[in-house]
Amino acid sequence: MLYHRPYPIEFNHCDPAGIVFYPRYFEMTNHICENFFREAVGRSFAAMMAVRTGVPTARIEVDFRNPSYLGDVLDVTLQITKLGRSSATVEIVARCQQQHRLTATITLVWVDNLKPAPWPTDMRGKLADFMAG
Repeated sequence: MLYHRPYPIEFNHCDPAGIVFYPRYFEMTNHICENFFREAVGRSFAAMMAVRTGVPTARIEVDFRNPSYLGDVLDVTLQITKLGRSSATVEIVARCQQQHRLTATITLVWVDNLKPAPWPTDMRGKLADFMAG
């Protein structure tokens, strides 16, 4: 299953030429992950932080394919490509009008009290629902 979310490109994302400034894509990927955990997994970042748990990024790799422009609305998808004991590899793909804009591969680690820990059973099941087929 894929998680979908529209992502409108706004003025604050762009450089003076009206093209997304590449560090803003890292904010976008975090935005997508945060909403995925709140909407699909049932754990908001705020709720996780309140009990000293969370999913920090351990690794991120981005392939920039085509520029995005002010006014574009990206169709962003997320799927889990690998689910380990305490980590998950997430693939985020952004497209606009069928044009591939970027792919980000992110390794997230479940931490409890700032230390890696096994995924809670309920979260692991929900993450597995979004595994690449």
